[in-house]
Amino acid sequence: MLKAKTFVKKTKRGNIIKVVREHYLRDDLSCGSLLCQKCPNLSPAKLSEKQKAESSLFSKAHYLVIDTNVALHQIDFLEDRNITDVIVLQTVLQEVRHLNDSLYKRIRTIIENNSKRFFVLCNEHHRSTYIDREPNESCNDRNDRAIRVATAWYEEHLKHLDIDIVLLTNDRDNRDKAIKAGLKSYQVLDYVKSLKGCENLVDHLSVQEKGDNNSTVHDKKVMFDEHLSLYDIKMGIKSNRYHQGKFEASRENYLEGFVSCTAYDKQVIIRGLKNLNRAVHEDVVAIEIFPKSQWVGASGTVQLDEKIDEEEDLNAMPDGDAQNSIYVRPTGRVIGIIKRNWRNYCGVLLPTDNTEKTRHIFIPSEKRIPRIRIETRQADVLMSHRIIVSVDCWPRSSRYPLGHFIRDIGPMGDRETEEEVLLLEHDIPHLPFSKSVLDCLPKLPWSIADYEFVLREDLRNTCVCSVDPPGCTDIDDALHYKSLPNGNCEVGVHIADLSHFVRPGTALDLEAQKRGTSVYLCDKRIDMVPEVLSSNLCSLRANEDRLAFSGIWEMTKEGEIVSRRFCKTVIRSVAALTYAEAQILIDDKSRTDPLSEGLRGLNELAKKLKQRRIEAGALTLASPEVRFHIDSETHDPIGIETKELKETNSMIEEFMLLANCEVARHIEKEFPQCAVLRRHPSPPLTNFDLLVNAAAVKGIQVKCSTNAELAYSLEHANIPGDPFFNILLRIVSTRCMMQAVYFCSGMLPEEEYFHYGLAVPMYTHFTSPIRRYPDLLVHRLLAASVGQDKTYTELLDRNIVHEWCENMNYRHHQAQLVQRASIALHTQLYFKDKCLDEDAYILFVRRNAIVVLVRRYGLESTIFLKAVESQVDFVYEEDKCKLTVGRVTLQMFDRVIVQISVEDCNIQHKKLRMKLVNPIIPGVSVEPIYVTMGNNDEPHVPRPDSARH
Repeated sequence: MLKAKTFVKKTKRGNIIKVVREHYLRDDLSCGSLLCQKCPNLSPAKLSEKQKAESSLFSKAHYLVIDTNVALHQIDFLEDRNITDVIVLQTVLQEVRHLNDSLYKRIRTIIENNSKRFFVLCNEHHRSTYIDREPNESCNDRNDRAIRVATAWYEEHLKHLDIDIVLLTNDRDNRDKAIKAGLKSYQVLDYVKSLKGCENLVDHLSVQEKGDNNSTVHDKKVMFDEHLSLYDIKMGIKSNRYHQGKFEASRENYLEGFVSCTAYDKQVIIRGLKNLNRAVHEDVVAIEIFPKSQWVGASGTVQLDEKIDEEEDLNAMPDGDAQNSIYVRPTGRVIGIIKRNWRNYCGVLLPTDNTEKTRHIFIPSEKRIPRIRIETRQADVLMSHRIIVSVDCWPRSSRYPLGHFIRDIGPMGDRETEEEVLLLEHDIPHLPFSKSVLDCLPKLPWSIADYEFVLREDLRNTCVCSVDPPGCTDIDDALHYKSLPNGNCEVGVHIADLSHFVRPGTALDLEAQKRGTSVYLCDKRIDMVPEVLSSNLCSLRANEDRLAFSGIWEMTKEGEIVSRRFCKTVIRSVAALTYAEAQILIDDKSRTDPLSEGLRGLNELAKKLKQRRIEAGALTLASPEVRFHIDSETHDPIGIETKELKETNSMIEEFMLLANCEVARHIEKEFPQCAVLRRHPSPPLTNFDLLVNAAAVKGIQVKCSTNAELAYSLEHANIPGDPFFNILLRIVSTRCMMQAVYFCSGMLPEEEYFHYGLAVPMYTHFTSPIRRYPDLLVHRLLAASVGQDKTYTELLDRNIVHEWCENMNYRHHQAQLVQRASIALHTQLYFKDKCLDEDAYILFVRRNAIVVLVRRYGLESTIFLKAVESQVDFVYEEDKCKLTVGRVTLQMFDRVIVQISVEDCNIQHKKLRMKLVNPIIPGVSVEPIYVTMGNNDEPHVPRPDSARH
């Protein structure tokens, strides 16, 4: 049956045109029930005769029909394994897709799970269930009516099967109309309570379902200002009265937050709970800027939210005199929320003596997320476990947002549980690869096809080798060096050809695109592609034929490029070396074999390339890196050491940089609108204020107008007798930088392609396709440009490439964060039964704390200095990066002694704790640890050089 919709509309030019849309209705669509004999068998039936959970409301089998409200707000209920045999109408799916794309994907995942038995009825194309919109009827009312009509059709269609059709809706008006029409309709809460053996399922319901959003607030007193409507916000932004930006909660002070908006170079600071007005980290908010007379700086105080009193003074401000700060910045308040970016949060329940009560406070693992009030009947079990909670709403009358329990992760302190928390908190895809992905892999045993030797250059007789960290199995890159008769040399950078195995649009490609990058934790690796590729067929292992994508350059001995070419090759690496093994071959002058000679040639060339980069303004920054020794049986850390960098580390880095820069220029020239590049924006000069002031106190002048000036200043910033000072300065410089990001060349002007840190006009990532998806895209572009592969539509669409780049930036950033968190976790496990005194350096000074770096372990921590018993005065001098406590002065970059241990007085909050040992501050410093040395007990206390009394 064909229906036609006719309407008129006005074009941008003011013309009136008539639009006719055809709408096809069918009468051969299946109802989805396995028991139905009436329907044609055109689509697979899913609905069975028996649900997993029986309901006391019905004496016979029943199917559920959900409305849009339930799909949007009760997704955790729908995902529960006990909820089966559900009819999802096309009307509901379309509404959810329009309103919330992430929820739509979750519902689609449920539908694709055959064990859940969710069936989609295309009611908008079913002759018996389609309805037209009535005059003066809103879209929402029309859709609600369509849901009731479809429910009534099911009731009539399956009445001979003795099956009840139940409409679940939390919309009172919709439910009343359904009951009036003779349909069975219930609230989700009533239905859940009727399920036998599913008492804990109530915990999964959102606060909206449980009724009173303010039920956890004793007096329902209004605590926060009302958020403006989106219309008022839009008008205010248009008139420049309000500004839009992403909210970032402070890591150090729960009473402060920051908003980045285009109208101001500096982030706008928001201070006080009242002004924060229920904004949660990463929300997109609308803010109002205060007059300049009310602008302040950051408080410089470390304050954690440790109160649980609903009556906390909302007008309270962070401690400290922020108005007299030298770093004054625009200040304002949140007046509305444009977009909530809530997610599921991992954490623990606040300890309580009464585990039988149902209302509890949840403490997220992420410090920047406020505590959440939830209701659960499982507190006695969950109190010692890590759990996941979702936020539902944040009413004006509640100090904290309200949410609901989703699932239990596992017992606290368990290593696997803690690692699972890290992966979930940082949104790392880590489930096993699906069957559809694994089906894309080549069958083993695999060998290179004969035709590949026709299409590729055969370099198997070239002396190629790889140099990687110990234990590396996903070997991305290899090098070769060859002296030429004309006095020049040939250098080859050979990269694993993953693009040969991962073809565009396949399930394997889509999964790699989703993951974006491999993630390296301390004791395991989460691959971007299955291990059969990452550690076998693509890995450039020694003495095995492998497919590669090669960049080959003829260069002078001084590093000048004479010619270049890119081609697909077949190589056979002669050795897979570690950095240490390669260094030994270079240093042993008695070795004259081709491998050793080639490594020496590469090393000498790399030194000249590096010197040229530094002269051009490239920065050499620093960050503490450590390596753990893991017990092979327990997987617990048994040793820890800082990574030692050798010349070979720099050698490999230089040739990877060379290849990346060369490929960037090539693909940008061939594909100026869709090349995948990587840029590092120049940081605002105000980012360096702290670095400049701290260095000035030590008598060092740091200039940072350009990257070249900064590089020169860092190179010459030395203090006699303190070799670690320069490293500290470079570590702090790293914190001043902007984030390097992937981008599509067609989306930015060429002057913004610049990479600040490397001092190159154009850069990309080409050298690690096994572990980075952008490298795979670059390989496809490069292959197309040299005629060894074809392009495809998405690769040439700059808008699609831009979306890919946004995802890759997100995944890359999350991978960095989870890797740091993994190091922190394993450091805590290492110190579990230890208490040590160690040398440390002050990285930052706060009003009531210092942030220190323990060089030996690359460990950073905050030490609170104020103590109850301390009666000394604290004088904070922000401009001098100095804190005076009584007669003791603590200044940025000073050397101190700290005591490291794991605080385990509360099993829920086990964490690494540092305390000050030296200099000695009454009421703050602790006694040094005494260790047994021979027959004498002596204090293990290294003496600091720069602690001033």
